[in-house]
Amino acid sequence: MKINISIARQQLDLFDEKGQIIKQYSISSAKKGTGQEYGSFCTPLGKHIIRAKIGSGQAMNTVFIKRRPTGEIYSTELGRQYPNRDWILTRIMWLSGCEPGFNRLGSVDTMRRYIYIHGSPDSVAMGIPGSIGCIRMRNGELMELFDLIPAGTEVEITA
Repeated sequence: MKINISIARQQLDLFDEKGQIIKQYSISSAKKGTGQEYGSFCTPLGKHIIRAKIGSGQAMNTVFIKRRPTGEIYSTELGRQYPNRDWILTRIMWLSGCEPGFNRLGSVDTMRRYIYIHGSPDSVAMGIPGSIGCIRMRNGELMELFDLIPAGTEVEITA
């Protein structure tokens, strides 16, 4: 299996071993656009792999901080209580760049930038850029994708 994420279309496509699209999901990438540099708050381009899958068995809307569940379950009330929090919910698929000097190592290292595919509150719009670098998905769709693919799955992010 392989994943292609199109920034222009704000879409994630999952391909089978024969290169056929088997699933498509609406996503939200960085509101600041694409870019490789640490601190840019942009979504990195290029070839990646899913280095780690985090959150298996957790409830939908589980809140994560620093890749660890906080014990909270997201609700609109919790969202109002912490209006400036960048919500990382349900599951995390941590991306690692595969292209040294472009998205791996040094100031462009996707993994060291903590770029994930992760869940978001239902109130967050999909299909338009809005994150601070990560790829956001709807929680139910993220859980489905998480269960379909293994760690090590190739991910290509294109403009």
